[in-house]
Amino acid sequence: LDTLEKWVTEIFSEIPNNGLPKPSFGHLTQPFDTPEFHKLYRVVPIRKVHSLTITWALPPQEQYYRVKPLHYISWLVGHEGKGSVLSFLRKKFWALALYGGNGETGFEQNSTYSIFSISVTLTDEGYKHFYEVAHVVFQYVKMLQKRGPDQRIWEEIQKIEANEFHYQEQTDPVDYVENLCENMQLFKKEDFLTGDQLLFEYKPEV
Repeated sequence: LDTLEKWVTEIFSEIPNNGLPKPSFGHLTQPFDTPEFHKLYRVVPIRKVHSLTITWALPPQEQYYRVKPLHYISWLVGHEGKGSVLSFLRKKFWALALYGGNGETGFEQNSTYSIFSISVTLTDEGYKHFYEVAHVVFQYVKMLQKRGPDQRIWEEIQKIEANEFHYQEQTDPVDYVENLCENMQLFKKEDFLTGDQLLFEYKPEV
């Protein structure tokens, strides 16, 4: 550690600090509020696969990293057990897989907006009924909205993520440092190591 600290000091201490704050584009609100966004787009894929993707543009969520509301919603949307969207669609022979969430890349999460997507891999029969599939997805999201957040489920996710964090395999040092540098731009100092993985606070209003 002493040697590493010495190297870092030698290499980086001469870089001047320009004293400027981190740029924010929060004033550019609702970038997707255009006629082009409220449409259904059909794209012919290269592979023989039917996929339905529904995308919502939300206000920026990155400041809620200690709560992770999008992770909570994607956990419920991606659930595959009894009563889930996927189990219902599979019984109808309309879908093979379903996943939802935010990739937390700069495109999907930034100071202007956050994107939330739900993607359904359809069967040939499901492709014929994709309007009904979309309706089922919207019904499920509406049900979650009416029910509101559930602390028991949030705490369950919190425990699972904590276990995965504590028992994760060692990653390549270069990837780890790169990830850490990214976290330094997004989280408070005390959360550099954990901010992208752990859930800290249950705030139902968020």
